[in-house]
Amino acid sequence: MSIAGSSLSEKNSRPGDSRPRRAGRPADAAKRHKILEVAARSFFDDGFAGTAIEQIAAHAGVSKVTIYNQFGDKRALFAAAVERECEKMRGYFSLDEMPAGTIRERLTAIGAAMLAFLHRPEMIQFERRIAAETEQEPAVGEAFLEAGPRRMKQAFSAWLRHVCAAGELTIPDADLAAEQFVALCKGMGDLEHRFGVRVTADASQRRLAGAVDMFLAAYGAAGAIKK
Repeated sequence: MSIAGSSLSEKNSRPGDSRPRRAGRPADAAKRHKILEVAARSFFDDGFAGTAIEQIAAHAGVSKVTIYNQFGDKRALFAAAVERECEKMRGYFSLDEMPAGTIRERLTAIGAAMLAFLHRPEMIQFERRIAAETEQEPAVGEAFLEAGPRRMKQAFSAWLRHVCAAGELTIPDADLAAEQFVALCKGMGDLEHRFGVRVTADASQRRLAGAVDMFLAAYGAAGAIKK
């Protein structure tokens, strides 16, 4: 479905005020969930400029006023939709959701989940759209980075600090180590995915295993690098 185009400066947005407005009554959680579900699908399918608030409202069964009351403007809705998608990944960094096992097993599970999330066809398409639109609207790229990758990095860095405190890793800079782990896991395979080259499961598994090996060789506590 193609959605009528708009931009940050059009009437669908309210320039200068990206703060959510307070509704006259408590926000309806089910209605908010539906708005974000429709918005995420629209932004993924049609990009930022190709998504209109009117169309989101129609498909979510709400008014434009409801969307403005809950999110403030189109850019804030976009950020909330991206953050909602990234919540699917951030659960793997939650101490409550983290699978049991050795530090090697947990890092492997995190890396595998991250690659599966990033290499979904719809995510690759979405990032391509955002990159193209950022050339005209830099604020769109900034909103995406803030709502998605940066928050995911913060969550992973916090988890790394936790395992360091538990004596499982020794990391002087958790933020830098988080970036290093992601880069090691993605490797050349990330580029191959984005340029349409088929990446075999065996190649991905070898890359992931090597990434965990190198990460533990650099930051593993005594005994952590053992298979």
